[in-house]
Amino acid sequence: NMGVNETCIVCVDNSEWMRNGDYNPSRMVSQNDAINLISNSRTDEGYGAHPESCVGVLSMAGRSPEVLVTPTQDQGKILGALHQIKIGGAVHFVSSIKVAQLALRHRQNKNSKQRIIAFVGSPLADEESSLVDLGKNLKKNLIAVDIVNFGETAENQGKLEAFIAAVNKDENSNLLTVPAGPHILSDMLISSPIYLNATDMGSAMAQVGGGGGGGGGGGAFEYGVDPNADPELAMALRISAEEARQREERERTAQGGESAAGGVAAVASTGDAMEDDDDQLQQALAMSIQTATPAQSEPRPAATATDVSPGTLAAVQAADAMEDEELKMAMAMSVEAGKPEEAGSGGDANMAGLYDASFLTSVLSSLPGVDTSDPRVQGVLEGIKKDEKKDDDKDSGAKKD
Repeated sequence: NMGVNETCIVCVDNSEWMRNGDYNPSRMVSQNDAINLISNSRTDEGYGAHPESCVGVLSMAGRSPEVLVTPTQDQGKILGALHQIKIGGAVHFVSSIKVAQLALRHRQNKNSKQRIIAFVGSPLADEESSLVDLGKNLKKNLIAVDIVNFGETAENQGKLEAFIAAVNKDENSNLLTVPAGPHILSDMLISSPIYLNATDMGSAMAQVGGGGGGGGGGGAFEYGVDPNADPELAMALRISAEEARQREERERTAQGGESAAGGVAAVASTGDAMEDDDDQLQQALAMSIQTATPAQSEPRPAATATDVSPGTLAAVQAADAMEDEELKMAMAMSVEAGKPEEAGSGGDANMAGLYDASFLTSVLSSLPGVDTSDPRVQGVLEGIKKDEKKDDDKDSGAKKD
């Protein structure tokens, strides 16, 4: 944001009254510091000034008003003119304002607004009626006026209030009264509309400075600091708060981008986790089927690639093969143990009972996890029964012989 495009003439009080030391170190030095502050705020873009704004300097005392510097953006010319001003004589207020009005009429940038800033630190000899007429004329020509009343504040207050009331239009003119005290004139000027209206920080600092003007007895100031008592601290606090707010906005914007990216990653990771859970669920289902198979009366259906993963299918098939081999080995051992070593060799008669199909059926039924109704078990038992039948046929044939 930029300040207002404005051409300004600063009227300097260089009368004998400016030698007084009631404003540290003197009225003249305090006034020069305040003028330096105003010229910087209206010509230096670092203060938020408009790039086309200009400031001129006019002295009001001596033999007659004198334009020391025509409106310019060169801060060096303004400072040089302030150091060369000589103190003497009395202030010609009305004449000085008319000369300033004439200088504004001949400004280079006709599109810029017009303003006169006058420092009054000595008694005004002009009548109040003359000041009111002058104010009306300035208002007619769209010239705003700011007055800094210091030094002889009580004596000039009434006249200057009447003058500002006559020239004021839409609150474009201001009167700042600064009584003598331990404060510095330029510090009091910082928190006033005279300074704030020229910078892009005007609206912000106006809120700080306006806290004390509305209530009078409220005692509540933004950030807990009275801008009239310590304007530099009030401004520093305001700038710090603004920087903190901008930093928080940048961090919030950055966090919003990270959250969006994190949400996409979280959705992707959730999808992967769901796929992993599906694989684990299929494996658990296959294992449960494998465990429950020995107790079933019907053969287990073969696992397919659509039911389980390839690794699980291979594991199930390997388990089936191992169970078949173990069952065959157990049956073979039982058969070998039940057969006599040689027919007619005189072996133990009790071992022949092990070769009995009904006896093996009862033994296998008592074994855990063995189902005698399994087709494979039934096949082995049927083979034993056939062998028994052959042996019986052989025995009966031998007896006949």
